Amino acid sequence: MKKRQRIRNLILLLSFLLFPVTQFYFSPYLIIWGASQGMITASFFTFAVFLFGSLFVGRAFCGWVMPCGSFQELCFQVNDKEPKTGKLNLLKFVIWVPWLITIFVMALLAGGYKRVEYFFAMDHGISVSNIYAYIIYYGVLLLFLLLSLIFGKRATCHYICWMSPFMIIGRKISNWINLPSIRLKSKKENCVQCGSCRKACPMSLEVNKMVTEKNMENSECILCGKCADVCPKNVITMYFGRL
Repeated sequence: MKKRQRIRNLILLLSFLLFPVTQFYFSPYLIIWGASQGMITASFFTFAVFLFGSLFVGRAFCGWVMPCGSFQELCFQVNDKEPKTGKLNLLKFVIWVPWLITIFVMALLAGGYKRVEYFFAMDHGISVSNIYAYIIYYGVLLLFLLLSLIFGKRATCHYICWMSPFMIIGRKISNWINLPSIRLKSKKENCVQCGSCRKACPMSLEVNKMVTEKNMENSECILCGKCADVCPKNVITMYFGRL
């Protein structure tokens, strides 16, 4: 295993172990609750970081630091089949748009945002601090577990993730104005079509086809670098720059 993947796996493991502390920082409900009281909560800032950060790192947050991304990759040991994607990837937007509208309406009904309560509903910044919070914690894990076991690799990222649309939109804006960002590039002429890249991709992307077409941009790519690290001919590389 390449050093980069060992580092990535370590970060993901630490992120998962810290999930009882950080869970509410990613909460889709907490931001609605806060909005209903005219309050900006921790998850508001988290989603803002995802949006603006994705201008420069794309969906690397998903591939490197997301706690439930780590949990889903652990599930590969039980079910590593490729989930059905295509138009099903749009399901997360079907969830995301009404959720975003709800936040806006709640804030509007509350007369706008009036204060910041970063640690709202948390005890000294810790999410799982009582028995009721554990119910939410294990409920979230159960949801991610079931989707991964039933549908396959990182199914939650494909189908219901309420965070990835921020990064997908940020990435499209970045590409549109051609900002420097973390990207992949390939040398089609060196590819031997061994299929290692596709097999290694945790998002089940047709990476070999992307190489052949010389288009390494895909809204579902989480920039984990696994395709680059398993390629025997070093066809794929990661870099920071413009398109």
